Amino acid sequence: MSTKTSSQVTPRATPSVPPSPHRRLGVASVTMMIIAASAPLTVLAGGVTTTFAVTGLLGVPLSYLILGAVLAVFAVGYAAMSRHVTNAGAFYAYVAQGISRPAGVGVSLVALMSYNLMQVGIYGLFGFTVSSLLSERFGIDVPWWIPVVACIAVVAVLGVNRVDLSAKVLGALVALEFLVVIVYDVVSFAVAPEGVTAAPLSPESLFVPGVGAVLSFGIAAFMGFESAAIYGEEAKDPKRTIPRATYTAVGVIAVFYAVSSWAMAVGTGPSQLFDVAGKQGPDLVFTFLGSHVGTIVADVAQLLFCTSLFAALVSFHNAVARYFFSLGRERVVPAWLERTSRHGAPKAGSLVQTGIALVVVVAFAIVGNGPDPLYPVLTLFTWLTNAGAMGLVLLMAIVSVAVVGFFRRRRGLAAGVWSAVVAPSIGAVALAVIFGLIVANFDVLLGQTEASPVSFVLPALIIVPGLAGVVWALRLRSASPDVYRRIGHGEEGRAHHLGEE
Repeated sequence: MSTKTSSQVTPRATPSVPPSPHRRLGVASVTMMIIAASAPLTVLAGGVTTTFAVTGLLGVPLSYLILGAVLAVFAVGYAAMSRHVTNAGAFYAYVAQGISRPAGVGVSLVALMSYNLMQVGIYGLFGFTVSSLLSERFGIDVPWWIPVVACIAVVAVLGVNRVDLSAKVLGALVALEFLVVIVYDVVSFAVAPEGVTAAPLSPESLFVPGVGAVLSFGIAAFMGFESAAIYGEEAKDPKRTIPRATYTAVGVIAVFYAVSSWAMAVGTGPSQLFDVAGKQGPDLVFTFLGSHVGTIVADVAQLLFCTSLFAALVSFHNAVARYFFSLGRERVVPAWLERTSRHGAPKAGSLVQTGIALVVVVAFAIVGNGPDPLYPVLTLFTWLTNAGAMGLVLLMAIVSVAVVGFFRRRRGLAAGVWSAVVAPSIGAVALAVIFGLIVANFDVLLGQTEASPVSFVLPALIIVPGLAGVVWALRLRSASPDVYRRIGHGEEGRAHHLGEE
């Protein structure tokens, strides 16, 4: 990324983006960045086992296919708009140009908060996993926050270096994750103590009381797929790279998780699945591999579980840094946040995100410095990632509306009715329903039997910054009209402003 990269936003089709030394990402690289945020092994070992245990529904595999279809429809309008708006702020720019500038600033702060919550929350599970692994395999007892602090330092280094370096690291880790999960899937179907059954894919296994909780858990597995547009200014050809990467990621994630969760149901046995998932949690996968494949494979899988979390941390860190960069470039937040490294990475935004992560982790470590080893999982991870997923679903629903508004205002652009109106409208309604289900099942997602102060504080962390962003934009409209005009227009707005000066 560079502050000199051109961003094309015109009332007509945009020309191909000229070559740039900072445009290094192709379809494969962006796809890997997206899937890394989803963290395949983390979803299987952590998300799928939790969903089975908490909901007691067998239809989890079908839920991934349904959610994948919903997000694919959302991606139609999202990808269509990405061909005309290339901006590291992604959601921010889309809503600013499709709805209004105040709405865009509000969305930008919701996005910043959501991605930060997702990224920092994952550190809780990472710390617990690494600490447990060191204790079990090497007899070394270390507090959960020590490996987290070390990881924050490594992520910080990658965050200020060439973005394709992060893509290569994540690509290697994701490839290994896929290999382990594929081994697990094949062995599960081969073992099948109660036989291979298609019951987990049947509608009657899903559409019963509790389906809302299944969909609420499931949507978190896809979080990060929408981040493709964030890398538009670093893609070799954003008009082609971003749409292709988005569609590829949605398809791969939906099918892969559906098959893997089906394999878990078959390999464990439907009759005992919920009990085993509740007792073993993430260890269900590793215990199974140890029993049927070998201890070495199980140990490698546990190690890759840690690297899976690391890959997600890097991916979400990159997303936050680029939002800071985009807002700083347009002076919505302090201008120094647009500073980049010599590699073109958003250096200032990266360092700020690192600081936020460090402060929150230290705070949780001080407050929860007790004997319960699951503390970082039950609080830092569970609270923050579920709140972050809630915010991202809300953002996608708003962006769907923005797509319709964007193409209505620019009728000269080459976009069909399906891409410009029908698909985003369907996506907006479907995502709004999913958001409602998350709100209705939020206590369940937090592992609580009844509402508590946390049930209200966490949603407020999403909603309040959005409202504050709208108010701030309205203030800018009267106090700094030049800044207000540039909101959501990236380099185009900045270049226009400099030309006026």
